[in-house]
Amino acid sequence: MNHSKMYPNPVLYGDYSDPDAIRVKDDYYMISSSFTNTPGIPILHSRDLVHWRVISYVLDNLPDESYFNVRHGCGVWAPSIRYHNEEFFCFFPMPDEGIYVCKASHITGPWSTPVCMMKGSGYIDPCPFWDEDGNAYLVFALAGSRAGKKSVLNIIPMSPDGSSVCGEVQCVYDGNNTENETIEGPKLYKRNNYYYIFAPAGGVKCGHQTVLRSRSIYGPYEYRIVLKQGSTDVNGPHQGAWVDTPSGENYFLHFQDVYAGGRIVHLQPLIWEDDWPIIGIRKGKETFGEPAACVGKPKDADETFEDVKPLTSDDFMTGSLSLPWQWNANHKDDWYRFLPEGGMHLKALSNPSLPLCDLPNLLLQKWPAPEFRCTTVLDYSELLPGECAGIVSLGQTYAGMGLYRSSKDPSNYSIRTITGKMHYQTNTSDATEECIQIPVSEELLKEASYRLSFLYTVQIREYTDECDRVDYKGKEQWVRHIPRENITLSLILPKELTEIPPCTIPAYAGRWVGVKNGIFSFSEKETNPEGGVIVRSVHYEQV
Repeated sequence: MNHSKMYPNPVLYGDYSDPDAIRVKDDYYMISSSFTNTPGIPILHSRDLVHWRVISYVLDNLPDESYFNVRHGCGVWAPSIRYHNEEFFCFFPMPDEGIYVCKASHITGPWSTPVCMMKGSGYIDPCPFWDEDGNAYLVFALAGSRAGKKSVLNIIPMSPDGSSVCGEVQCVYDGNNTENETIEGPKLYKRNNYYYIFAPAGGVKCGHQTVLRSRSIYGPYEYRIVLKQGSTDVNGPHQGAWVDTPSGENYFLHFQDVYAGGRIVHLQPLIWEDDWPIIGIRKGKETFGEPAACVGKPKDADETFEDVKPLTSDDFMTGSLSLPWQWNANHKDDWYRFLPEGGMHLKALSNPSLPLCDLPNLLLQKWPAPEFRCTTVLDYSELLPGECAGIVSLGQTYAGMGLYRSSKDPSNYSIRTITGKMHYQTNTSDATEECIQIPVSEELLKEASYRLSFLYTVQIREYTDECDRVDYKGKEQWVRHIPRENITLSLILPKELTEIPPCTIPAYAGRWVGVKNGIFSFSEKETNPEGGVIVRSVHYEQV
């Protein structure tokens, strides 16, 4: 391709796992999994496939009351987005509840109330398809942890309005005991009278991208592997979306699992040869490609979109939460409020027993870069006795550092550091947790106007190789060049508190999600709307 500008992959360093994307005229829209975080199913916009920004969400909260509690690894798995008959459709699975659909006349909503079109456990990764003859179909996969079976792709007829399924489920491909074991995440397209199912296989961290094709919607399907890691360090390049441009170029968006950083988004060129796609950089006469280190954006891309960057830093002056923020579970609007002079008041929710990682009102963001610093300024002038608030890092290993005000002696303050590890024996964390406290003089807090600044730092300490699994032939599948990060939480103001030691933990991803960082606020007593912490600013800086 002859492009004037080349851009390094990944094009989006953020945990936007299982991406699906479409083009509507000159605009590209992408969505991703959101699991238990709300608002759910982020919608990102681009006009050049390289620069992306969150513009909205499909869900305010998940459609099940149980998600007002944190259920790690549950919630919204791989969704799909389509534009049909001047209407946007989002199909998404909740593996314990079923497959849902929402609709909207505009990409930013309002989106309709989710309708469960397939109730049951184990149905995942749905994608709709409307054929030229007016018939509609839904392709989906199965989660072995719920259905007792995996590595199969199924198709079921769907009503033309996309609101329900009808007819019988037919299995169109079984990848068990083949190189396509763990095949899932199907996306259904049609080109030159062939039906194509783009589907990742081989596992999240060391898999590949498979494409199946057939002259009939129900098969039989033949397949090719069209993208694999090859000699690159981009492990498991798969699960994404084929998009074309107004001028006829073709691209493929997919994720790479970088462990603690989550599943980041890459953009690959795609060509068609003999009615088969080849994704990435082709080596010789191979029928597959390898991930490109750099990619040229479309020839017809909007040049003005180069200035668009994901929003991360926040001064809380707009009167609404910036779009990258998400809660740890279903949320309520009265958890926070904005102050006329600027700043956001975060209520300290009652929490007599839950570990820090299971608090629903953790306010979180995805990591925006491989290494970065985040400075958070907190105002404790409204902190009530028994309340604690500060910054948090949430992953399988987690930590929090903040100010605690004693419930027994309100003049007694201390810096509280919490560290823990999740064990995931159930949908909750089953966490083990430790806490230390160092007293802080109230006079020093008064001199600082009760404002403290905390620093959250992510640094790569080394790169390692790891055997991820053994495949169906008994061969070890290794992931190369894995970044291993340290996370450090520290207090940086006022100077009189420099004796407060920093807290450093190794970074480990959460349950199917990358590590997130943000703010916590809880009370050992009843929730008091007048208590809590005021968040003055959050500033990210890449290092």
